[in-house]
Amino acid sequence: MYIGIDVGGTNTDAVLMDGLNVLAATKTPTTEDVTSGIAAALDSLRQQRQFDAAQVDGVMVGTTHFVNALVEARRLSSVAVLRFGLPATRGLPPLVGWPQRLREAISGQYHLLHGGHEFDGRLISKLDREELAAAVEQAVETGAQAFAVSSVYSPVNDEFEQTAADYIAEHHPDIPVSLSHQIGRIGLLERENATVINAALSRLAVEICEGLLSTLRTSGISAPLFVSQNDGTLMDVDYTRRYPVNTFASGPTNSMRGAAFLSELKECMVIDIGGSTSDIGVLQHGFPREASVEVEVQGVRTNFRMPDVSSIGLGGGSHVDVDETGAVIVGPRSVGYRLLQEAKVFGGPTVTATDLIVAAGTHQIGDSSLVADLDPDLVKAGLARIQELLTDCVDRMRTSPEPVDLVAVGGGSVLMPPALDGVRKVHMPEHFAVANAIGAAIAQVGGETDRIFSVPPGGREAVLDQARTEAVEQAIAAGADPDSVQIVEVDEVPLAYLPGNATRVRVKAVGDLKLGG
Repeated sequence: MYIGIDVGGTNTDAVLMDGLNVLAATKTPTTEDVTSGIAAALDSLRQQRQFDAAQVDGVMVGTTHFVNALVEARRLSSVAVLRFGLPATRGLPPLVGWPQRLREAISGQYHLLHGGHEFDGRLISKLDREELAAAVEQAVETGAQAFAVSSVYSPVNDEFEQTAADYIAEHHPDIPVSLSHQIGRIGLLERENATVINAALSRLAVEICEGLLSTLRTSGISAPLFVSQNDGTLMDVDYTRRYPVNTFASGPTNSMRGAAFLSELKECMVIDIGGSTSDIGVLQHGFPREASVEVEVQGVRTNFRMPDVSSIGLGGGSHVDVDETGAVIVGPRSVGYRLLQEAKVFGGPTVTATDLIVAAGTHQIGDSSLVADLDPDLVKAGLARIQELLTDCVDRMRTSPEPVDLVAVGGGSVLMPPALDGVRKVHMPEHFAVANAIGAAIAQVGGETDRIFSVPPGGREAVLDQARTEAVEQAIAAGADPDSVQIVEVDEVPLAYLPGNATRVRVKAVGDLKLGG
């Protein structure tokens, strides 16, 4: 048996699964501290279906703890950035372009050091060990609680980053270190930024993992804990402590993986409609399509893997208004988690998108007599506006004019009309309201390599084999059963602007969780 939990902005969803069968599912309000909301979800599951905690094999959690800390700029560690690249890179120092409030929250300091490599592994300059030691000691004296280490083209050669990590581990073993080649992709500033965010969350990650484990133990559950990543796979607790940044945007990916499982579709679009917003993404080979450009996280440019998701302000709690021209507007304002107090069908004063579908007679929610007096023209125009918003959302994500399958999940997916332009079929599978928690429960473990290789004549297969091996090793390190690991994606991009037949190779491997050992 598995328990899947997904923490959203409004609700914390939980499911109890026996293999691939859903035994119980529940929604409880998300709490400010997140952890007590998870405890309440576990209690709610027990009330719905009694189970023996000893029979639970694993608990999978998708949490907003870490992104909330960044949004609020609270509980972040003081970070020192070490960048190997001199005499190059001086013109754009670390933390350039960061919002001032985040720079202050992490007490951002940086040290530029000699080192780094060209794309083909040639040295920019030699390592100066005295310079490295002086920078580390100065950072510690000025209060650094975590280190973020970057080096030019470290995805090609990580020598300098590893040397810095070894020095810090030897002299300051209690200070966590984040290495850029393990977190981001090609692109120094964006990779470095992602590494700094990860370092800023490192001490919080230890606290949160302990809090989650404590919550499980209090509930009598001794099964191993796994945390959802933003590529639709899982990582164990030790991995989460080292790479908390990988939890960003895990909510939409859990919904998409859950949609793939419930609909049995591997290639489709998925829309997750909540109380305030709708997120739409694309499934390829059963996993979310990843964004191909840099992603801004709270005003910071990064390039670590993130799902390609488009969001609009439409949900079950969206306000329905009429503007000065007489046009009906649905969203982006929303009553959010106060739907049960504010919507007209629940006795409240506000006309919401939920009221429209009840007034139209397509769904029975709350007390339909309370919306019997709604103007039929308002209802008709509002539903047409919802259809228009959803159609536009689908069009923005499509890459060809061919009709697509669309899977609707989330509590607000009752808003989905039975047909949309450009959509072959709208699927609303059973348990659609808790697809995100199901996505967490059934997730596999993944590993990835993404770097530039210099491909010699006739050496393409050897390079691809090396990349596949690295991805498989990453998956096993993250907790996958070695016998179950498969390669699910191989992407090659020749880089004509670089010499030496340079090719960017990205390989992704996934496998089943290794439990009990």
